[in-house]
Amino acid sequence: MDVGSTARTAGRIRVAEPVLDAEDRRAVIETLASGWVSGYGPEVEGFERDFAAWCGATHGVATTSGTTALHLALAALDLGPGDEVILPTLTIVSVWNAVRLVGATPVLCDVDPGTWNLDPDAVEAAVTARTRAVVAVHLYGLPCDVEALRAVTDTRGITLVKDAAEAHGATYRGARAGSLGGLACFSFFANKLITCGEGGMVVTSDDGVAERLRDLADLDRRRGARAYEHRGLGFNYRMPALAAALGRSQLRRIDSFLARRRRTAAQYAHGLGSVPGLTFQALPHGVTSSHWMCGVRVDEAFGETAERLARRIGEEGIDTRPFFLPMHRQPFFGSGKDSFPVAEDLGDRGLLLPSGNQLTDDDVARVIAAVIGEG
Repeated sequence: MDVGSTARTAGRIRVAEPVLDAEDRRAVIETLASGWVSGYGPEVEGFERDFAAWCGATHGVATTSGTTALHLALAALDLGPGDEVILPTLTIVSVWNAVRLVGATPVLCDVDPGTWNLDPDAVEAAVTARTRAVVAVHLYGLPCDVEALRAVTDTRGITLVKDAAEAHGATYRGARAGSLGGLACFSFFANKLITCGEGGMVVTSDDGVAERLRDLADLDRRRGARAYEHRGLGFNYRMPALAAALGRSQLRRIDSFLARRRRTAAQYAHGLGSVPGLTFQALPHGVTSSHWMCGVRVDEAFGETAERLARRIGEEGIDTRPFFLPMHRQPFFGSGKDSFPVAEDLGDRGLLLPSGNQLTDDDVARVIAAVIGEG
């Protein structure tokens, strides 16, 4: 339901809803009145500049979604048939799709049982002579172990792409997601930290890569070139100005949204952290999460399955979501013999609790009481 908290379904606590205010509406209406409604103009350029700067990067290239941001990033690396791209099996299908869209072969890896992110040892074991890139997904807002992954990729000439779609404002050793070098991809879907309704962005501090990204996103047309002159296969991935106006307005409140997500996570940790059978995502030293989603692993000691817990608190008006279905268990994957035990366990036992910007302290307290059976 793409509405703000003032229009919430009475009494029901959603997993995540955007918080839209009068300033957001004003920004969109003023952009509409200006006539700059396409993927060009001051709002798009302003949003790219402002969001990249907030991340600590030099360039931002706005796109139509997080998926197209990933596709654009991989296309800018000139990946294609015969190339392999390593990714975690526990992730959203968008990552798999982006690899397939450039014609490369996805190579799946298991995840760490504590952080739920890519296991660097599994990545190293999966590298072959054809490996060209690794997509490090900052799952549910927690940055991967970038240094350990770079120890695998940098010495072999493999590009590390960060999927930061869920990690706005998360930090790794003091650096924000988006400022860790190379390419980082973000999403501005309705449930993200800030929203454009739909939208995405690739950020980088590499001038040459940024130029290539901009050309590819605009039908592979070099800026300043003759009209309708195109150098090769390109994409129409330009973010509309109306979406950029909303995103730019939301960006002005991103720090307060981030604080709300972190406060929610702290409340859950305090209220549920000692409950037998519930395990939260580990937070390594030197890493901060955006806490895009607060998830728990539900095991036998809790006394009921994740599915049963979701059904029970759902009857009390509280929405949840299961963890991502691992890629190797997707219907399109077929009946292969691939086994990734950590991801499979998390896929079976993981449950995402309400985590959105719209929550209040009372909402979170209600969720905690429902989970432990005090509702």
